[in-house]
Amino acid sequence: MKPNKSTKLIVALAATAVLASACASNRGDDPYAVAVAVGGSGVSADLASSTSDAKFGTLDSPCGEGDATGATDQGVSDTEIKIGFGDDRGYVKSPGLNKEMSDAVNALISWCNDQGGINGRKVVGTDYDAAMTQANSVMQEACASQFMMVGYGFAMDQTAEQTRVACNLVSVPGFTVSPDAANGPMTFQGVPFPVDYANGSQWFQMAEMHPDLVNDFDVVNSTMPTIISSTTKIRSIAEAAGFKLKDCGVTLNYEGESSYVPFAEKYKECGAKGIWTSRSASPSELNFVKALDQVGIDPIFFGEATWYGATVSDWNKDTGLLDNLNAGMTFQMLENADKVPAVKKYVDLVSEQGGKTALLGMQAASSFLLWAAAADECGSDLTRQCMVDELSNIHEWDGGGLHAATDPGKNMPATCGLMTSLKGSTYSQAFPSTAGEFKCDPKYLVATDKSTWGTELGADRVSTKYQNANVIKPQS
Repeated sequence: MKPNKSTKLIVALAATAVLASACASNRGDDPYAVAVAVGGSGVSADLASSTSDAKFGTLDSPCGEGDATGATDQGVSDTEIKIGFGDDRGYVKSPGLNKEMSDAVNALISWCNDQGGINGRKVVGTDYDAAMTQANSVMQEACASQFMMVGYGFAMDQTAEQTRVACNLVSVPGFTVSPDAANGPMTFQGVPFPVDYANGSQWFQMAEMHPDLVNDFDVVNSTMPTIISSTTKIRSIAEAAGFKLKDCGVTLNYEGESSYVPFAEKYKECGAKGIWTSRSASPSELNFVKALDQVGIDPIFFGEATWYGATVSDWNKDTGLLDNLNAGMTFQMLENADKVPAVKKYVDLVSEQGGKTALLGMQAASSFLLWAAAADECGSDLTRQCMVDELSNIHEWDGGGLHAATDPGKNMPATCGLMTSLKGSTYSQAFPSTAGEFKCDPKYLVATDKSTWGTELGADRVSTKYQNANVIKPQS
């Protein structure tokens, strides 16, 4: 392996940071040891950076010419590295679903190959369409030909996880959904979302923004099992942030309601001044927002980063009913591209190819860069074992400034965040006050209740469900 090049991944901080030692590779080590403690008001991404191909934001490019040789593993030859990626764009009920992820990986493959590939090997990508229900079929195909899966996101990843693990297909996904995939063997993410720890920054920041409302929020309950589990986690995170949530008794059918007015009336009677939803901005959820207006209340509407996007802003342009929206994020906003070189680089690369730019695209880009950085370190010895070893030792990662610092090697989320707000069709950063900055605090890292995990974890915090004797594990 090549010593000491691209995996010296420096997370640029404008404030004094205390970073954990990166000497351990076992996910079972004390997760609190990797929390990023930041003094002062926040972390700035407003950094001077080269716009050349030698940089991606603050990250030195892991791509370039070289003399790597050998057919070292499946999908690797003297001249090529085969990786799979993809999304659910063919889902008939939502055409184009998450296509921004494939757009990002396609753009970054071109960017990388223009520099000479990885140590001289060209990156050859296979763009899979899981169309929501075909994730396992896609994974079976990938198992037969690909070196790794990189920067992808399949909503039904639980149907493919057993297949992936059985064929030792090491994975650097853009996102995971199911518990078994989120803490799966041989899986590393640029932005981890494990089942046992969560970034609760949005709740702590909401408490700081509205300290007078910590007793006046409630959570929208749902009939969908995954949202029921998510809601349980959210309640525990909110409690950790100092909220005493109301229980207005509202549970919405995931498939929709004939009328949302009766449920809106319950929130009015309950005196809710803030409402959290774990759902995305589906048509039924937007109808619920309309019902709140119909009964004459205007609570803060609060949700995950899925509420940051064109679907929401386009809808609000005509209605104005989400001018009270806040969404928590660990990524930089696209609107901050003029302040954050990595965001500008992402936007430029994807736009040049006519692709769609969106939050999930940045997420896929971060995972591709993480994969490329590890592959670069492996040099000629590009094997799945080497990739697992390298990825497990990357403990400081921000995608060159695309997002707050995470610990992919230990599968730990960020301890930073920012809050967005919406006015008409325009998003802006609501907290912290300086655009392009995150606020960080170790207390943002919240341990979740084991009852919400949805899978059994071993001592290494890896799901045990599909473990077998051949699973590739980090070696010292």
